[in-house]
Amino acid sequence: MAKKRKSGGRSKGGQGKSKTVQCTRCGRIVPSDKAKKYTKRVSSVDPQLARELRQQGSYIQTRRVTAYYCVSCAVHAGRVHIRQASERKTVPGPRGH
Repeated sequence: MAKKRKSGGRSKGGQGKSKTVQCTRCGRIVPSDKAKKYTKRVSSVDPQLARELRQQGSYIQTRRVTAYYCVSCAVHAGRVHIRQASERKTVPGPRGH
């Protein structure tokens, strides 16, 4: 059967088995090198109050929240966009791969 991607949709190279993570949306177990990872900073302070405190010169602590998505949830959530076939295709190398 034809192989769709040289990498198999993963970024591990020749490392063997990689650890797994759980999808934030659906709970599916996904290899960490295949999952789409998104990190955002979240403040526990109300945005309006934070703006006032910043104007007074105080520092507002934020924490990083990391979300892992399986490929299907990342597409559904709009984190990853499906590209046109012309943009997806790579030019074959000298050996035709």
